[in-house]
Amino acid sequence: MMQNVHLAPETDEDDLYSGYNDYNPTYDTEELENDTGFQQAVRTSHGRRPPSKTSLMSSMGRPMTGAIQDGVTRPMTAVRAAGFTKAALRGSAFDPLGQSRGPAPPLETKNEDSPEEKIRQLEKKVNELVEESCIANSCGDLKLALEKAKDAGRKERVLVRQREQIASPENINLDLTYSVLFNLASQYSANEMYAEALNTYQVIVKNKMFSNSGRLKVNMGNIYLNQRNYSKAIKFYRMALDQIPSVQKEMRIKIMQNIGVTFIKTGQYSDAINSFEHIMSMAPNLKAGFNLILSYFAIGDREKMKKAFQKLIAVPLEIDDDDKYISPSDDPHTNLVIEAIKNDHLRQMERERKAMAEKYIMTAAKLIAPVIETSFAVGYDWCVEVVKASQYVELANDLEINKAITYLRQKDFNQAVDTLKMFEKKDSRVKSAAATNLSFLYYLENEFAQASSYADLAVNSDRYNPSALTNKGNTVFANGDYEKAAEFYKEALRNDSSCTEALYNIGLTYKKLNRLDEALECFLKLHAILRNSAQVLYQIANVYELMEDPNQAIEWLMQLISVVPTDSKALSKLGELYDSEGDKSQAFQYYYESYRYFPSNIEVIEWLGAYYIDTQFCEKAIQYFERASLIQPTQVKWQLMVASCFRRSGNYQKALDTYKDIHRKFPENADCLRFLVRLCTDIGLKEVQEYVTKLKRLEKMKEIREQRIKSGRDSSGSSRGKREGSAGSDSGQTGGAGSKGERLSVKLRALPGTNEPYESSSNREIDASYVDPLGPQIERPKTAAKKRTDEDDFADEELGDDLLPE
Repeated sequence: MMQNVHLAPETDEDDLYSGYNDYNPTYDTEELENDTGFQQAVRTSHGRRPPSKTSLMSSMGRPMTGAIQDGVTRPMTAVRAAGFTKAALRGSAFDPLGQSRGPAPPLETKNEDSPEEKIRQLEKKVNELVEESCIANSCGDLKLALEKAKDAGRKERVLVRQREQIASPENINLDLTYSVLFNLASQYSANEMYAEALNTYQVIVKNKMFSNSGRLKVNMGNIYLNQRNYSKAIKFYRMALDQIPSVQKEMRIKIMQNIGVTFIKTGQYSDAINSFEHIMSMAPNLKAGFNLILSYFAIGDREKMKKAFQKLIAVPLEIDDDDKYISPSDDPHTNLVIEAIKNDHLRQMERERKAMAEKYIMTAAKLIAPVIETSFAVGYDWCVEVVKASQYVELANDLEINKAITYLRQKDFNQAVDTLKMFEKKDSRVKSAAATNLSFLYYLENEFAQASSYADLAVNSDRYNPSALTNKGNTVFANGDYEKAAEFYKEALRNDSSCTEALYNIGLTYKKLNRLDEALECFLKLHAILRNSAQVLYQIANVYELMEDPNQAIEWLMQLISVVPTDSKALSKLGELYDSEGDKSQAFQYYYESYRYFPSNIEVIEWLGAYYIDTQFCEKAIQYFERASLIQPTQVKWQLMVASCFRRSGNYQKALDTYKDIHRKFPENADCLRFLVRLCTDIGLKEVQEYVTKLKRLEKMKEIREQRIKSGRDSSGSSRGKREGSAGSDSGQTGGAGSKGERLSVKLRALPGTNEPYESSSNREIDASYVDPLGPQIERPKTAAKKRTDEDDFADEELGDDLLPE
């Protein structure tokens, strides 16, 4: 038995293709002549027996298949398909495939110059252009889509002319012509070339050869609606409605909805109500129900609003319950199927439909609640009861929270708080939302203890609520614990990376902690999210200023004023930075713009007045100091500056009148009396002695007052003598020769030009000393950048406490 067993050779690799090249000589027909065994078989007695005609005949007289008659072999009828023919002779070669006839003739080449081939290629090119136009439109490249559509239209017209030359008009491809024209009109409309779109649609509609072209009047109506030609829009909508058969109910409903919306835009609410009521009776849907409520609200029909709201609530959503996506068992196959369909396109569409329904219901309730009853609270209660009895039970709590927010907007904080406190025993989601809003309310009222308590409640109810965590961080921030506040903000960002309030607040926290690089990183991230936020732009500029990089601070402030060009604070800040850089002209420009938008900023007014005095334009400085005196009428220094500007500009009479007016308002002001004495002496007025006497009396009283204060502080009770210095000589005489150098010159400590603007016309010696108010009373424009404190920043303490989305 083992002799027939052949062991396979042990090789490193099995050759999958071994044996295919082995040659078996048995099948070699060419060597049969040399095969002795085959030749011996041929030479048998049968092979040597001569053929007999009788033996080849059948009993019926029919010759046998393959018999030879008259020297011609009768064909085998059963194997004709195998290559045997009537003319085949004995001994001829067996050639069933006809290889002896040689290779087959080549295929006929297409004649590319033929008219039919040219038309076929042109038609293919037109279809390709239409497809490319549609793809470009879907990608948002409207200009390219229009160019492709125009090119397709040109080639299609060439195609029609060529077809007319070689064939009858009946052979024209109407479907291709329709698609080219329709695509061209659509691209015109997408590019807001409404006149061209209407003309193209007219070509389609007026051609009777195009079937169902009448429905394109809907598109024409849409164009007229975009052009605010409402009468023509309604006309074309109605024409389209007449040409659409009644069996196409969905299309007719959509057209009627367009008609109703157009009536609302024209203010024809009764006609709109008829359209929407017909839709709600035939095929109710959310949009039609909401528009019906809007129409009834416009005409003020309370009862109809209630009925329309009930109809809106009753519109079926036609979506599956959420229980479908909960696994009923531990079957792995079932769990895999549920996981696969839990977030598929159909599930997403169901979520969007449900969210849209909730949005319509919430908006309608907020709209009609204040008007359907005697007060908005009663109206909200009615809406809540209707919602509780419908399929939208979970919306009732949201309506209650919205009721509290409405109280908040009406500044009725007590009612808002009472309403929100009703949710303390609800489920966790509603409790967290209510507690978040309560925390926000108490934070606004600076009751940080209550705000912290409700923030804790909100966080405990829903640890993943970013708004609750942000409010908790705000309460900790208000108590000065910035490190802990940063932790809450970070947790809020981990739960929701798009929580801009937490990101803004953590930037402020880092700035408080003097971690300026991290603060800058937060604000730059926020700038990437909120590109045009004025607060974010200001904070970035402020951080760069704190980092002593004025060039970057100026650049970001320039972006800020491009967003809010009328912000006086930002403009004055730009002026301050340019002033610190030594660019007075740019500083003046931005300070002046700031003054133009907000002419009550004392710092800006003071800088502008000092700038004009610095540039020797005292007359222009007067208006700014007069403005300052109006803003701060009890501050005598502004009025003294006005008088000093008159004096420095040479208008001595006006200066004297101003000093007299100041003396009447502030009779105990020694500076005013000193200038009165000086001016009256130089002008030669007689009342100079009166002012000298008042000045001496005032200084005497001041000296006595100071002595009393000092004596009270001196425990020994010793009295001191009269002070020497500022009062000078007791003599009140005006005689005696004096020189110009003996007079005390005015010392301008803050401004250039320390010499007096006039020369004394008298050689009298005044027994009083004085100081120009322009010296100690005002500082010249800053030469170094002043560090802004957080109290100066217009947005530093504006923490982003947020209400839940409505």
